[in-house]
Amino acid sequence: MSSSKVILSGMRPTGFLHLGNYLGALQNWLELQEKHRCFFFVADWHALTTEYEAPGRLKENINEMVLDWLSSGIDPERSVIFRQSDVKEHAELYLLFSMFTPISWLERCPTFKEQIRELEGRELYTHGFLGYPLLQAADILIYRAEAVPVGEDQAPHVEMTREVARRFNHLYRRIFPEPETMLNEYPLVSGLDGRKMSKSYDNFISLSDEPDSIRQKVKMMVTDPGRVRKTDRGNPEVCTVYSFHRLTGGEDIDRVAGECREAERGCVHCKSLLAQNIIEFLAPVYSRRQELLKQEGYVESVLARGAEKARSAASRTLEEVKGAMGL
Repeated sequence: MSSSKVILSGMRPTGFLHLGNYLGALQNWLELQEKHRCFFFVADWHALTTEYEAPGRLKENINEMVLDWLSSGIDPERSVIFRQSDVKEHAELYLLFSMFTPISWLERCPTFKEQIRELEGRELYTHGFLGYPLLQAADILIYRAEAVPVGEDQAPHVEMTREVARRFNHLYRRIFPEPETMLNEYPLVSGLDGRKMSKSYDNFISLSDEPDSIRQKVKMMVTDPGRVRKTDRGNPEVCTVYSFHRLTGGEDIDRVAGECREAERGCVHCKSLLAQNIIEFLAPVYSRRQELLKQEGYVESVLARGAEKARSAASRTLEEVKGAMGL
């Protein structure tokens, strides 16, 4: 069997992406597209499961996110890049799956109760929110994906997809593979304040930030709370700035750590060096973004071409499914 696999992954369109998204997902996608047949999709229907009351920025967010994908090197000639809602076969397969999927499978999904708690005060007891893991199963299986790169929190969704595939294959006939969970191994990226980098915390560096903006943000970073003066010895292991040095490379990080411990390097100097390292690290992404911005309508053209390729694959699967179910 060939080592090349069909890979499926997607993101909810939340607008421009940040450094944590790049290190945590996009770099992995770049490696995958070199070896496998990849489908990367904008999960705009999934966005409505929690944002159905305020969809006003959805189109803008899609454009910004896909622009970041393309700027990072996701290649529409190597990978299929498309918008979920442009491929109606996802919805039809989701409907057909709902006919035989027990409600208990959805209710026991750990992310259902976790998100209800995290988004307390929001009206999330909707059919769409309860059923979104099944829509994810349709997203994956419509392309007969063999592996799905996810973070650990999404692993239960892939396992449910495997259960749906097994149940369909048992009830009707074998059409679907049971996709493997491809856990992303990536470092937790801290935000400017030491918490996880997140737009909800407003502690992020975005891929589209201007160099001057990056410098200003790095100046605000939290450092070793025990180092009050430049002459105090520091502990780089508890310093957010040093954690970024380790992620973005640049100057010898062992020397940076050593000079911090011996009070030979002050925090202002350390932040200045880090800002330059981040600017250089993201320079290829930033440069490509500026070039793509000059091409009016480019993102929409990429999504349109990708949707055509995706529909071709999805329609073949759907026809087999309908035939197996007597439709």
